[in-house]
Amino acid sequence: MLNKLNHAVIEFYEKLSSWEHDVVREKGLTLPQMHTLEVLGIHQAMRMKELAGHMGITTGTLTVLADRLEEKGYICRKPHSTDRRSIIVELTDSGLEMFHEHDRLHLRLIEELTADFSEQERNLLLDCIEKMNGSF
Repeated sequence: MLNKLNHAVIEFYEKLSSWEHDVVREKGLTLPQMHTLEVLGIHQAMRMKELAGHMGITTGTLTVLADRLEEKGYICRKPHSTDRRSIIVELTDSGLEMFHEHDRLHLRLIEELTADFSEQERNLLLDCIEKMNGSF
């Protein structure tokens, strides 16, 4: 059973990743860039160090991502109001618009994938995914 579950999760991950690559590429972004916009869209403005932690990357890697996103006009960086060592990153209006557009695409995909699910099955799926996410 675990072997079958393993293969099913891998297959789902590969299909979702392929879909995500196609969607993001159309917007002229990389997956890490879009992930940055998603984290900021969900959690709002935060310190660079916090953002890197949410994304599971180093602050050095985030700096490169932030440079590119700032060049594209999707984020802005500003000094923290009380901590001179910290930089706050936040979405610009364009970044917020891109986040909402991408989030709507995700919602549409979830609606399509679970169209034949009952409300109970959707709740069970949510519970399982939340448990798996909590394990990381």
